Amino acid sequence: MKQENLKITASIEAREVAIIVQIASKYTSNIKIVLDNKIVNAKSIMGLIALGGLDGKDITILADGVDAEEAVKELSEFLTK
Repeated sequence: MKQENLKITASIEAREVAIIVQIASKYTSNIKIVLDNKIVNAKSIMGLIALGGLDGKDITILADGVDAEEAVKELSEFLTK
């Protein structure tokens, strides 16, 4: 399992949420995003929207699978650009 804690520095609006889902969906790993005590599937647009505003928040990305490291790296880069 790969885990990374980070502070979101990118502006996250509806378009960016869709891109997060697209990035996560490229990977076979199970990918979760943790915010406060909520855990959602990063491949679920409704789950990400349910988290509310992500701008400036501290999150954790959890990925488990053969391509977990690549998935976490790409999502981290997108969220902190």
